[in-house]
Amino acid sequence: MLDSIDYRVLYHLMRQGRMTWADLAGVLSLSSPAAADRVRRLEERGVITGYAAAIAPELIGLDLLAFIFVTLEHPRHCEMFVERIQAMEDVQECHHLAGEDDYMLKVRCRHTRHLEQVISHHIKGIPGVVRTRTAIALSTIKETTHLPLDLDGGTP
Repeated sequence: MLDSIDYRVLYHLMRQGRMTWADLAGVLSLSSPAAADRVRRLEERGVITGYAAAIAPELIGLDLLAFIFVTLEHPRHCEMFVERIQAMEDVQECHHLAGEDDYMLKVRCRHTRHLEQVISHHIKGIPGVVRTRTAIALSTIKETTHLPLDLDGGTP
């Protein structure tokens, strides 16, 4: 079970993942070793799964964001589909859905020809894929990795 300090650790690290132990300790009113121990325990428990740099896709040439909805012929194709999608670097996210489509993929591409290649050659080439529908994002209003946390009604 996570306590209120654990939630505050997560809150601050989601917003500033390179925060020093001293800075984290300061906002938590703990010692630096105590703050580091809290983070280590959250990592060991699998609550914190890793650290990454947040990169602006358009500044590295990935100007096109698309959501691809995929329908499979039969559930027996799910395992192979998931394995192949896991290996595709263009696919940022894959969500198994309830409803008309089986999966929704979030894909970043350089341009429409790149997207065409991803859909036509990679995704539709997976055995069992019978249909795809694609929505291209015109702009992004909000995109975050921050999760809503219950901080016990207090301020972080």
